[in-house]
Amino acid sequence: MVEPEERPSVAGQRLGAPESMGISTLEPGQRPPTMPPGRQVSIRVQMLDDTQEVFEVSQRAPGKVLFDLVCAHLNLIEGDYFGLEFQDQRKMTVWLDLLKPTLKQIRRPKNTILRFVVKFFPPDHSQLLEELTRYLFALQIKHDLACGRLTCNESSAALLVSHIVQSEIGDFDEVQCKQHLLNNKYIPEQDALMDKIIEYHRKHVGQTPAESDYQLLEIARRLEMYGVRLYPAKDREGTKLSLAVAHSGVLVFQGHTKINAFNWSKVRKLSFKRKRFLIKLRPDLNQSNCQDTLEFMMGSRDCCKVFWKICVEYHAFFRLFEEPKPKPKPVLFTRGSSFRFSGRTQRQVIDYVKDSEFKKVPFERKHSKIQSNSGLSPFPPRLCVEGQGESNASASGHQADSPVGRTQVTVENPALQHYTGSLTSQTNGCRNGTHDEADARLKPSPSKQQAEHLSTGPVSRSPQHSESPSAGQVMVNGQKQSLSLGQSPDRRQPSPLTSPLLTDAGFVRTDDEDERFPTDKAYFIAKELLTTERTYLKDLEVITVSFQKSVGKDEAMPDSLRNLIFANFEPVYKFHETFLNDVEQRLAQWEGRSNAHIKGDYQRVGDVMLKNIQGLKLLTAHLQKHSEALLELERTCRSSRRLEGLCRDFELQKVCYLPLNIFFLRPLHRLMHYKQILERLCKHYPPTHDDFRDSRAFALTALADISEMVVQLHGTLIKMENFQKLLELKKDLTGVDDLAIPGREFIRLGCLSKLSGKGLQQRMFFLFNDVLMYTSRGMTASNQFKVNGQLPMYGMTIRESEDEWGVPHSFTLFGQRQSVVVAASSESEMEKWVEDIKMAIELADKCNGSSAEILSSSFTDSKSPEESSADQESEDDLSASRTSLERQTPHRGNTTVHVCWHRNTSVSMVDFSVALENQLSGNLLRKFKNSNGWQKLWVVFTNFSLFFYKTHQDEFPLASLPLLGYSITVPSESENIHKDYVFKLHFKSHVYYFRSESEYSFERWMEVIRSATCSSSHIRSLSRKEPHVY
Repeated sequence: MVEPEERPSVAGQRLGAPESMGISTLEPGQRPPTMPPGRQVSIRVQMLDDTQEVFEVSQRAPGKVLFDLVCAHLNLIEGDYFGLEFQDQRKMTVWLDLLKPTLKQIRRPKNTILRFVVKFFPPDHSQLLEELTRYLFALQIKHDLACGRLTCNESSAALLVSHIVQSEIGDFDEVQCKQHLLNNKYIPEQDALMDKIIEYHRKHVGQTPAESDYQLLEIARRLEMYGVRLYPAKDREGTKLSLAVAHSGVLVFQGHTKINAFNWSKVRKLSFKRKRFLIKLRPDLNQSNCQDTLEFMMGSRDCCKVFWKICVEYHAFFRLFEEPKPKPKPVLFTRGSSFRFSGRTQRQVIDYVKDSEFKKVPFERKHSKIQSNSGLSPFPPRLCVEGQGESNASASGHQADSPVGRTQVTVENPALQHYTGSLTSQTNGCRNGTHDEADARLKPSPSKQQAEHLSTGPVSRSPQHSESPSAGQVMVNGQKQSLSLGQSPDRRQPSPLTSPLLTDAGFVRTDDEDERFPTDKAYFIAKELLTTERTYLKDLEVITVSFQKSVGKDEAMPDSLRNLIFANFEPVYKFHETFLNDVEQRLAQWEGRSNAHIKGDYQRVGDVMLKNIQGLKLLTAHLQKHSEALLELERTCRSSRRLEGLCRDFELQKVCYLPLNIFFLRPLHRLMHYKQILERLCKHYPPTHDDFRDSRAFALTALADISEMVVQLHGTLIKMENFQKLLELKKDLTGVDDLAIPGREFIRLGCLSKLSGKGLQQRMFFLFNDVLMYTSRGMTASNQFKVNGQLPMYGMTIRESEDEWGVPHSFTLFGQRQSVVVAASSESEMEKWVEDIKMAIELADKCNGSSAEILSSSFTDSKSPEESSADQESEDDLSASRTSLERQTPHRGNTTVHVCWHRNTSVSMVDFSVALENQLSGNLLRKFKNSNGWQKLWVVFTNFSLFFYKTHQDEFPLASLPLLGYSITVPSESENIHKDYVFKLHFKSHVYYFRSESEYSFERWMEVIRSATCSSSHIRSLSRKEPHVY
């Protein structure tokens, strides 16, 4: 890429524009202040288009004089959004103070270059009333993309670059577009996205440069890193994080992911003392234990002061109606800083521009071949007068700087954890107004800092796992992906579906810890029992401790419901506390931490399981009541809005990392876990195993007992899993009255493209045994999916129609009143949909006539005008909604439904059940593609996601990674992973390596991740309803 040329010029001659005195920092009718007498000094300023201008100012002139000269030189009316930054003698980037003399701030003007950049980023770009201002903002976005400061996913990056290219070279020409992209680098990983950029650019035909700027800002403002400058800091525990300031308040970041926000309305005072930056919050009358002061440690006092100043300016600019008055100087002693915001506030700027009339001044787009002559306009660019013509300006782009390095910390991303849910934290200060909860976001509990040891030095060599990827590759759901929501950790932004922990840094790196553990496979089976039992007990605590504390004690919960829930969960919880203690003691003896010389008596776990499973049988009555408790809770929530709100608020807490209803089914799922563990144990102990004949006998007896319980409760589990899934989907859908009607069974959900007058439109389909619903993603704050149409399954026929419509993997659904043509993303995806739809049609046809008529009449084939308009949504609008990273509320941004939407895949009810029943926990070492060391984490696999903890004692996960769309393989030789028991998770360019402690655990992790994401069929679904009695 061509370096931008430096063109020192005299102020006022830029771009051949006429001289103008429309300066943003002056009141109407005023001219720039008279230059103070004294020797003139030349100061260089680099503009946003990478040109350099020289300005002559007096030695005694304040910074405001220089800034006014720059704005006058640009003919800029809305200059208050901008500022001049430079590196001082301490190599710190600071803003030019408009009230202090310029030369007192710039010690060596000959060797200093000031940069004219955007200082205040408004939340809505429509507040920028001048086309020139929007153009300068677009240049800032372009620069931030190139240097890696503005991070986003691949699709958003490609869409942003396509608008930049449209503004620079005009309408799409394939040869010209490719050549332009080869000559100009706009993003660090541009070559890999070349085809996607070209695809988007093709859709912008007829779009003027002003419209491209407008669309660029529309997409950029939705990104989490839009306008964010990170200031490194630490919390009280020494955890690395970053602070930033925005129009809404002070933000806390983990790497490039926002984990907390303190709204201006919640902040009482900002101050600093030495290295400590202090945020004092307003007291919350609803919280008696609210701590009102948050403390962060920064690199130095100067760092604190720089950040404090920009916070003061942001608050004044966006929150005040007018410029604050200067404080009177004290007579004798001064206390504190005299710094104040200087200039007009945003409200004053908007009013000034609207009330004044300015002559339209043409300006040149330096990198554009299309010249736009436009002045001030309060309307969007489509209403502005545009002129097109050739420009002599160079078409070279910005030189891309190296990406900004990340620092990640062990802090939860509260927005992603549900996928949980939108991995964004609330923007109005600490959750529920309490400092304790806000502080918990920033640091783990001191009582939970101690990590476990993880055996990383294998005692026996496993088979080589360095074969080619194809040898061990298992594609998840096996279809072509159409949209990446996450990003790889190699210095790029993780998606809303990728949690902050999945970026490089934060933990103590662990390489080779050669701890000796028993080599018998039975030991590792017993250790799996231990690790999963720890997770299971934590899940029970969600109900017995957290839910009881937050909801159970409220008067909105009836006594009958309270007794039904906690009287049947607490005995189970206490029993498993004892069970876990027994297993921990046995593993300690087995590992040799006590009685190391004893062999045989303690090197088994079947007797411990037999003893406790016989005790668990006595709790069968309590286990049967758990499903009744879930039904009663749902029934009561329907009649009590207060209780429904309490349950909804509880689901937003970090400890509730899964939908609340799933925790009610955990005891039934745990029976399935015990059965699987005992089956593996019995398989390991053949009848001829002399040393462990007693162990096999214990395991067989325990297996028979647990199988009997599974058969007894299996029917209840199937019904409750379906009921729980309907309740979960109800929260993701809008436009349907009651999803969980009696007799309805969920079968599959996922993305299909629906053929309409506008072409193929991405839609989310939900298949049940009685109806097929198709939806579009809403743009509401809750990000729910709006039901556009419902097709009753009774009387429906299906036919493949690829040849008829010329659309790959397409098929037509013929309903009683309506036909719909849809296309899947791949052949395998189409086969799964066709198979499940045929099964649903067969089930509907088997219903008696009266039931079929009721179902048929209860669903409307015809669509309302709103649904019709939603169905006619343009492809450009859908593209923008898919690729823009909107702020999402917790639990609605990254549920399984949203993950399927963004990764263009589907899952069935059987997939959901297997993902919940095949839970696995344990310590793993994790490594990124471009990192050197391994990081030790406690990892829980459930519900299609990996949840990451620092230790097994943590109350809530720090981060999560949804695995839908990912593939699991073993590293190849070329990846230089010279370790045993390593598996690789990859989705497009996102790669994570995980290293287990043994061959057994390696195979188990591979097995559960595969089993939870492999394709399912109705044959498998039906066979699942008839459990095998061992």
